[in-house]
Amino acid sequence: MRIIFSRHGLTDYNIKNRICGVSSAMLTNTGKQQAIELGLKLKNENIDVIISSPLQRAIDTARLANESIGAEIIIDERFTEWNYGSYEGAVFDDVYGDFQRAKCEFGVRLGGGESVLQLAHRVFGAIDDIREKYKEKTVLVVCHGGICRVAKMYFEDMTMKEFAEFFMGNGQVNEYTI
Repeated sequence: MRIIFSRHGLTDYNIKNRICGVSSAMLTNTGKQQAIELGLKLKNENIDVIISSPLQRAIDTARLANESIGAEIIIDERFTEWNYGSYEGAVFDDVYGDFQRAKCEFGVRLGGGESVLQLAHRVFGAIDDIREKYKEKTVLVVCHGGICRVAKMYFEDMTMKEFAEFFMGNGQVNEYTI
């Protein structure tokens, strides 16, 4: 089986370099184009199902990509982006050091939001369910940078530093074969 994780297309928050977890952010025209390109890139990958975060930026990315893929789209709440608490909406450069350190405190609720352990619990559970339900299938998960970070940790060993510094660009993919 293959699970492909993709981060949503570019949003207005991304352009403003703002931290966007559970906040509402819309795709820009560039983000919409990235979603279309994602679909074109993956159209010959025999995607059996697309699982999307319920946040609008991910749903829009999944729908636009699916114009070329043609698979069923399922919404799974467990792929909602990390709740960054008080860091939501902050300009990344203004809080960089504190934010990076907070991501390494696995048992601490990031800015009063969600801890890494809480996030990993829900994302790992979702991945376990995908592995059980979609054996021998190819699944595309359209989600967010924080979710892609935790998914990478599910499949590969990561140091705390690697975890904190992991970055996935808009519309990029990471593929895992099981």
